[in-house]
Amino acid sequence: MEAYATVLLWAIPGFFILVITEFAYGHFSKRQTYTLMDTLASLSSGMTNVIKDVLKLGLILISYPFLVNHLNLLEIESTISIYIIAFIAIDFASYWIHRLNHKINIFWNQHIIHHSSEEFNLACALRQSISNLLGYSALFLIPAAFLGIPSEVIFTLSPLHLFAQFWYHTRHIGKLGFLEYIIVTPSQHRVHHAINPIYIDKNLSAIFCVWDRIFGTFQEELDSEPPIYGTLKPVQSWNPVWINFQHFWILLRDAWYTKDKLSKIKIWFMPTGWRPPDVIKLFPLVSRESQPLLRYNPKYSKSWKFVAIFHFSILVFMIIFLLGRFSELETSFQLSFGLLIMYSIFGFTALMDFYSWAPIFEQLRGILGLVFISLPQHKFLLDNYPFSYGLLVIYFLATLGLGLWAKRYSPHRRIALN
Repeated sequence: MEAYATVLLWAIPGFFILVITEFAYGHFSKRQTYTLMDTLASLSSGMTNVIKDVLKLGLILISYPFLVNHLNLLEIESTISIYIIAFIAIDFASYWIHRLNHKINIFWNQHIIHHSSEEFNLACALRQSISNLLGYSALFLIPAAFLGIPSEVIFTLSPLHLFAQFWYHTRHIGKLGFLEYIIVTPSQHRVHHAINPIYIDKNLSAIFCVWDRIFGTFQEELDSEPPIYGTLKPVQSWNPVWINFQHFWILLRDAWYTKDKLSKIKIWFMPTGWRPPDVIKLFPLVSRESQPLLRYNPKYSKSWKFVAIFHFSILVFMIIFLLGRFSELETSFQLSFGLLIMYSIFGFTALMDFYSWAPIFEQLRGILGLVFISLPQHKFLLDNYPFSYGLLVIYFLATLGLGLWAKRYSPHRRIALN
């Protein structure tokens, strides 16, 4: 994981520069596709995914090394052609994993975060899942295992395959001529993120659009049908942790309250959106099918915007500290500090959602943060990184103070279950 942390340490500034570039272009071209809180929610979601990956939070049900060791029919050396074949195999597997995520209730939970933004820009590409806690994707790489493609080739190409999907999350690039028949383009991916009936569950490919054309899921972007972005059941939240598990909570609630015993099991494996008839009446959900232009858009004063930017800026510093010194830190500190960042992202975005309990949560978070950095086993922070230590002290004191301030000034809102 140290190598991956190093890669991310370089990749994160690159992503930020590209996001800022798109933001600047949108500003000067009068075609802005960014709003403050949606952007912070997207970037915060990316941070939670980074933490999950570097800390290896999750359980691998079956791994690719296991499959290739037991299923390989060929012994292949690492040549350029093997890397090309492996990349195609990864892309083929990605198509079917993506299709499964869109079609089955329980799997949609681990993909909903990526579609949760009601904007479409480079930042929303960073909305990656933390709810995919059970690793099974290697099953879709069985063809690669039969071919004997080495594990190190798959592990080298997989992050590159993911990073290569970043660029086409933009509204500023039109159709790209003959490339529309070869690779996934911004136009095609705008269709994928749209909730217009004609666009739902279309264009599921990651890099090569040939899979959509072969398996009947391709849809061209139509000038007569401008895309509307988001999810059919709007998430109504900036909190990436809550968004990741919101759909799971709805499934769990429906399974608990339905009177039909078969439906308690059936609901998890039915097509996305299916619910037992009795709980539909008991717990009605807001849908964009009936209100397509419904948007989550709380109003913020300059003070609230400053609070959001302040929290996000310090959290960026914290994750850069974690990644930059990953090899120097003990495993216990890596885990606890990573979870503290995750906890902090949950807290500040909940505050921005105006949940009634969020100010108290933030007060407790400030106290917890101060206790955390004061623990005897964390004295090395003061000894080795005095600037970082001092900044963390100031931050958690400020978090406590802002929680007290927000208790007086924040509107009250119940948690969204849509």
